[in-house]
This record gives sequence, structure tokens and C-alpha cells, in this order.
Amino acid sequence: MVLSHAASDSDVSVHSTFASRYVRTSLPRFKMPENSIPKEAAYQIINDELMLDGNPRLNLASFVTTWMEPECDKLIMSSINKNYVDMDEYPVTTELQNRCVNMIAHLFNAPLGETETAVGVGTVGSSEAIMLAGLAFKRKWQNKRKAEGKPFDKPNIVTGANVQVCWEKFARYFEVELKEVKLSEGYYVMDPEKAVEMVDENTICVAAILGSTLNGEFEDVKLLNDLLVIKNKETGWDTPIHVDAASGGFIAPFFYPELEWDFRLPLVKSINVSGHKYGLVYAGIGWVVWRNKEDLPEELIFHINYLGADQPTFTLNFSKGSSQVIAQYYQLIRLGHEGYRNVMENCRENMVVLREGLEKTGRFNIVSKDEGVPLVAFSLKDSSSHTEFEISDMLRRYGWIVPAYTMPPNAQHITVLRVVIREDFSRTLAERLVIDIEKVMRELDELPSRVIHKISLGEEKSEANGDNLMVTVKKSDMEKQREVINGWKKFVSDRKKTNGIC
Repeated sequence: MVLSHAASDSDVSVHSTFASRYVRTSLPRFKMPENSIPKEAAYQIINDELMLDGNPRLNLASFVTTWMEPECDKLIMSSINKNYVDMDEYPVTTELQNRCVNMIAHLFNAPLGETETAVGVGTVGSSEAIMLAGLAFKRKWQNKRKAEGKPFDKPNIVTGANVQVCWEKFARYFEVELKEVKLSEGYYVMDPEKAVEMVDENTICVAAILGSTLNGEFEDVKLLNDLLVIKNKETGWDTPIHVDAASGGFIAPFFYPELEWDFRLPLVKSINVSGHKYGLVYAGIGWVVWRNKEDLPEELIFHINYLGADQPTFTLNFSKGSSQVIAQYYQLIRLGHEGYRNVMENCRENMVVLREGLEKTGRFNIVSKDEGVPLVAFSLKDSSSHTEFEISDMLRRYGWIVPAYTMPPNAQHITVLRVVIREDFSRTLAERLVIDIEKVMRELDELPSRVIHKISLGEEKSEANGDNLMVTVKKSDMEKQREVINGWKKFVSDRKKTNGIC
């Protein structure tokens, strides 16, 4: 006799995931489900939904590393369960972090002896690093003002309007006034002369950017330092400088070694850098280093005594993974100066290929500079018919993620596209991107221009009032924008139906 039984809904051991009931029910979105599901089903369903994300390698908006060597991937996975703050349990991981701090401090020319320990810490990124540096400046300024019997309730920071949003967060969260030097067309970084003019007795520091997010340009930290030295002598103040080297900190030492921007300048007291950008580590690691111990107020440091040694700690968060710290140490010893220099040279050469390819089209102005972060920021020479936003949107059809954005105040009428050249962006990809941009431009040329479309929609509309008189009513900007968008949607939809485009 053959024994058999009917499989129940919960008996999925003999089924593939796609033959089970789990693919015909919606995933929970707001509440945790009552029942468990098999691990294979959970993996498959989540993995399938993640396919709708963009390809990280083709995400040209981001400065963050998207590729590492398989050997480093293994190190990351083997240490993914280590909590970075458990210094008693993982003293070697703590030692690796200290080695990274020392290497980076020497890279930035900190005035240290051969065996002297640097002052710095690993963070989850440059945002936390900037918060820590800002707190150190604020506390040191407050302590001095208290000692002098002067008010200490209105601190401010001077920056350019091109700073990353983390500076605005610091100012708002920690009650510091942010004094921004406005940009101008053709000059998209902080003007050192204007910055120094804005400095007053309540300025806790001037923040300079080594690698603007907008166009990759390095600000002139040397000129800022020299001008600030003069002002400090004239006023008796001692206003310091912080360098936000999130993007440029791992570029300048290898590609522009003679450029003075770091601790070689006497007023530079602290520097932050993102390990997960051109430090070539996956997202989740940043660093901040100080010139010397006097620049980090002792009351901000917590001390942990483990294995008979004093371990100072200064962070905003507590628990975090150790993997990225270990990955940073791997890159520093694996690549060395030679390897980092080669990577940066490759990035620059591929940047030149892309820039020259765009220039040959005759359609774009290059906004980025030769010296700086390897990226290409560009804008349309003629945007009367189509915009940079349309180019960005249409490039997604080819898989590319290229951001379009407007410049900050005083230059907000300028719109640019930006392509960040990372380690894994090859010459082949650069040439492919130029080809696809040319395709997009040809497709846009075949579409009706914005000007024609706006005329067909009408800038104004006439309505009849109660006396049957025609009154012209001016459309709001929102109404115009909605009509333009709806018109484009209808046009593209009709074009797909006739052309068979999918």
C-alpha cells in the first residue's frame, strides 16, 4: 500500500519559493506579521524587491565607494558581528583604529614625532566628524570667553554657501549661527576675503572645503590662513580654521602633494575626511583628527580603562560595527602611497576622457575645475528648449543615475549635471556615458521644446465673469508647472503608443 498525505500550507520544504503561497501575499508594510515564513522565502522576496533599486556602480551621483576587493569583503563579513565600542572584548580592533588615526594624521602633516600618538577618532562618516570638530571649537571658544568674563552665548561659524548640509545640522542642533559667504556665477566656492570680513569675536572657526560637493573645486585654504593670520594680529583674536576634507582629503596628498591646505598651515586645527569616499571603503566610516591635544578640550573626552591602559573616546554615537574600521586599515596597508596615487591618477584620466567627450558635443559648458575632486559638472549651453533635469531623467532609461541640481543662493539660476568619477568608473564606462548622453540629446531634439509647449498651453487664460466680460487671469507658477508636466506625460505616452517604445 502506498502511503501519501496532502501537503499543508505550512509544509513548504518540498516546494520552491515561487511555488509557495508566500509569493501571492503582500509583504507587511506597517505592522509586524503574526506568523513566521521560511528563510528561503524571506530572502527571495526581499531580494526580488531590491532589484528595483538602482545599480550602485552606475550611481554617478554619489562620492561613496561601491566596490572593494574580494579579500576585503571577506574581512568585512568576518568582523560584521563585532561591536566597535567593546574595547575590552576587541582590543585589536581598537588598535587598528588607532593605527588608522595615526596614519591619516601623518598624511595630513600633523606636527607629530615619529612615535607620538595622534589625536583623532573614527566616526560613521564626515557628518559625525564635523559635529565633533564643531563641538571642540565651540567648547574651546566658550572656555576662553568665560575666562575673560565676556558673553559666550552667541557663537558663529563662517562657511561658504556651498557647504554640505551637515554644517547646517551642526549649527541648528548645537545652537551656533551659520554665517555663509554667498556664491556668484562662475565662482562656486567660498571667497577667502569675504569670509575673513565676516569673522568677528564670536566666530569659533572658519570652515574651508577641500572638494566642494557642487563642482569638486578645492577652496584656497592657504589664502584663507594668511588673511586670517593678519586679522588675528590686528584684533587680538585667535580664530582657527577647520578643513572639511570629506572628499578631497584622500586625493590632495597623493595628487597635489605640494598644495598647502592641511596642518602645514598654523591656523588649521582640525580636519575631517570620509573614509567611505576616496578613502575607498564602503559607506559607514569617517575620520576627524586634531592638530594636537590642546585643540580638543579634555572635558569632551571620556576615558575607558581596559587591559591596564587608558583609552580616550570622543563620539556622538555608541554602538556601531567594526567592519569599516578594519576595511580602512586594509586599504591603507594594501595600497600604500603608491596604490592610492595610481587610483587617483586613473580617476583623473577618466575624468578628462569624459570632460573632453562632453566638450566635443558642443552642447555643454564645463563648470568643474581641473584641480579638485575627479568629477565633471556641466550645464547646457542652451537650455531654452530643454533642461538638465530632462537629461537626468532620460539617462535613467540607460541605467545611469546622474543628478541635476541648482546652485545655492546668488547662483540659483545655474543648473548643472554632475558625474563623480570613482575608482570603479573605467574609461569604457566614461566613453559609454558620452555615447548615451549624445543619444539623449538627439531624442530631446526630436521632442517639442519647452518654449513651444508653454505657448501651446498658454501663459494666461481668459474667464467670463458674471457680467459676461472677459477677464484675463494670470496663472500661478504651480498651475503652469502642473500643465507642463501633464502635457509632457501625455506627449510621451502618445509617442510610446505610436513608436512601440518600451
